[in-house]
Amino acid sequence: MDTEHSPAGNPWGLEPLLDVGELAAYLGVPVSTVYDWRTRGLGPRAYRFGKHLKFALSDVRIWIEQQRDPEPPASPEGR
Repeated sequence: MDTEHSPAGNPWGLEPLLDVGELAAYLGVPVSTVYDWRTRGLGPRAYRFGKHLKFALSDVRIWIEQQRDPEPPASPEGR
């Protein structure tokens, strides 16, 4: 196993996973909002391990980028 190229403290080279509470804290929303997004199919993709949900950082980053507002329309000149 190559531990030299693994993230610190992660000898398996796996991507860090967030639980529901960590994701909610990171986004600054209540845990109930994350569960609501899940039931409505609006939140980031998750892995299920038994009754536990885990969110890969890469999936969270992709989902966050998808939530970005589109570019504002160009303001008309001369107003």
